[in-house]
Amino acid sequence: MLDKTIPYYHVLMKREEGKTLSKFVLPAQFKFTLFKPGDEKEWAEIETSVAEFNRAVDALVYFQNDYLPYIKELERRCLFIENNEGLKVATLTIWWCYTGVRRDPWIHWVAVRPEYQGLGLGKALVYEGLRRLLEIEGDGNVYLHTQTWSYKAIGIYKKSGFEITQEKGLGGFQNCDYHKAMELLKKYL
Repeated sequence: MLDKTIPYYHVLMKREEGKTLSKFVLPAQFKFTLFKPGDEKEWAEIETSVAEFNRAVDALVYFQNDYLPYIKELERRCLFIENNEGLKVATLTIWWCYTGVRRDPWIHWVAVRPEYQGLGLGKALVYEGLRRLLEIEGDGNVYLHTQTWSYKAIGIYKKSGFEITQEKGLGGFQNCDYHKAMELLKKYL
C-alpha cells in the first residue's frame, strides 16, 4: 500500500547488466500465471487496491489504452500471482520505454493486494519478473519508476539489484526530484 502521508517524489531505479539475480521463492500456496484476455479487470482491481488509481475504471482505461494494443506482448510480459482459489493477488509487467531512440527494458506496475502483503510475494514477483525479462530482452540495464510513497517496495527493488539513479531523461522522466527523494528516503531505507 502506498504511504500517502509523506511527500510524493519520483524515484528512478536502475539494475545494471551483469548483476547476479537473487532468487526469492514463491510460497507453496501461490502460483505464477501470465496474462490472458479478460485479466485486465483483475489487473485494474489489484492496482486500485494499492491506491495507484482511485477507481478501478480509471485503471482499466489506462490498461486498455497503454497495454491492450500489444496483446501478444502482454501474454508473455504481464505476470500475476494467483492464490489456491484462483484469485489474482499480485501483478508486474515487463515492458519497455524509450530514452531518445534507445529502447530500454522496464519493470512496470508492481502491486500486491494489501491483504497479501508481508508474505514474500513482492520479492518473488520481482525475481520472477526479472528472470523472465532477462529471457525476453537479454542481459542489459533494466529500469523502473516508483515514488517515495512506495518506500517499502524500494527496499524490495534494492534487494533485487536495483539502485536509485539520478540519471535524467530515462523513459521520458526528468528525474528532477532526485535530491528531495533521497533526503526523504534516508528516514525509511
